[in-house]
Amino acid sequence: MVTITNIAYLIAAVLFILGLKNLGSPKTARRGNLLAMLGMLLAIVVTLLDKSILDYTYIIAGMVIGAAIGAVAAKKVEMTQMPQMVALFNGFGGIASAFVAYSEYIHHGGHVFAMDTSITLVLSLLIGMVTFTGSMIAFAKLQGLMTGAPIVFPGQKWLNGLLLLAVVVLGVMFTMDASLEVTLIVIVAISAVLGVLSVIPIGGADMPVVISLLNSYSGLAAAATGFVLSNNVLIISGALVGASGIILTQIMCKAMNRSLANVLFAAVGTADSSGTSKSTEKKTVTEYSAEDAALVFEAAQSVIIVPGYGLAVAQAQHVLQELAELLEEKGIEVRYAIHPVAGRMPGHMNVLLAEANVPYDKLVEMDDINDDFQNTDVVLVIGANDVINPAARYKKDSPLYGMPILNVDKARSIMIVKRSLSPGFAGEDNELFYDQKTMMLFGDAKKMVTELVKEVKEL
Repeated sequence: MVTITNIAYLIAAVLFILGLKNLGSPKTARRGNLLAMLGMLLAIVVTLLDKSILDYTYIIAGMVIGAAIGAVAAKKVEMTQMPQMVALFNGFGGIASAFVAYSEYIHHGGHVFAMDTSITLVLSLLIGMVTFTGSMIAFAKLQGLMTGAPIVFPGQKWLNGLLLLAVVVLGVMFTMDASLEVTLIVIVAISAVLGVLSVIPIGGADMPVVISLLNSYSGLAAAATGFVLSNNVLIISGALVGASGIILTQIMCKAMNRSLANVLFAAVGTADSSGTSKSTEKKTVTEYSAEDAALVFEAAQSVIIVPGYGLAVAQAQHVLQELAELLEEKGIEVRYAIHPVAGRMPGHMNVLLAEANVPYDKLVEMDDINDDFQNTDVVLVIGANDVINPAARYKKDSPLYGMPILNVDKARSIMIVKRSLSPGFAGEDNELFYDQKTMMLFGDAKKMVTELVKEVKEL
């Protein structure tokens, strides 16, 4: 039976790896999800059969309840709420790992734990609880239950350092004497506080990085728990999630030209996308109508659409795709420019536009499309701000300085659909709003694009 179990675990691990590989492209992401799900199903079934469980009542009840919650969440949660749901799932994964590790300690009474197992148990509790409480804070910020602005106070970094040091000291005490259950309880409590204090100083604009980092943490917690249980497939799957999460985190940091330390400790950002601009200079802007914009489209041969979080908030992806199809019927080339940190989680814009059946080959990453803006007739920006702000190129005192942006300002004509002139999460005024070749279309993204569709049809 052990041989069969190991073979099944190996197959599950291969499916996990293939799933991750397929998730690297929007075209194959659906297949990747299916492969990873199949691998997890195989791992669960084999584990349950291998452990000679006498009573499956609670296990089946848990699976039914969990499946029901997952199905309802998948149906009910809007695309705009997907980052919040991912944050919750990360948190649940972290606390599940902590619970399983602690229950294994209780099951064995603690007295038979070897030193290596004790170390991984402490790591599982630490990482699992930090992931849980940190993810709950991320959820609260994204959901608007608490301010999205960084929350900082004097001595915060020193306090975090002392709390981490306390966990290390308690962890050493526990590894030397595994019967000291009270040390584990204190570690759980301190780790929970550390998770909260680690995320509250991070602003809303950095949530994509936080979500991918917490995803990595949840995988590491699972891997540590796998060592506690001596379960190979849990170690492998946790390590894969941990590694892929940290790689994605680094990619997101690179896209913002900031280090991970800067994201975690610099307290960059404002409360929300309507934060107050630091600029006191008075500027004028001309408001245009949907009819004006339609006339510009009529004379264009190429259009690039730049989506942002405002598109997700307005749920305008479907009507935007309708507009794109109308323009293509007129012989206009239409593509979508995707910035790596547009939205509030990695790949948010890709998922949102895929829901509206936008062809995958129309979604072009920043590095592949940036040189094309200078030869483009019209750029239509829907709800994006910081990722198109030219201040990132030259304004050294700006939080955006050095961040690679979409070269929207190089296009021949620019249309920006936005509710107001308010700056983005970084609180940096966008000079592009006042450019002579920029057409500002003020209003809700869905209503404005609907008007554009109407005007284009009439033309």
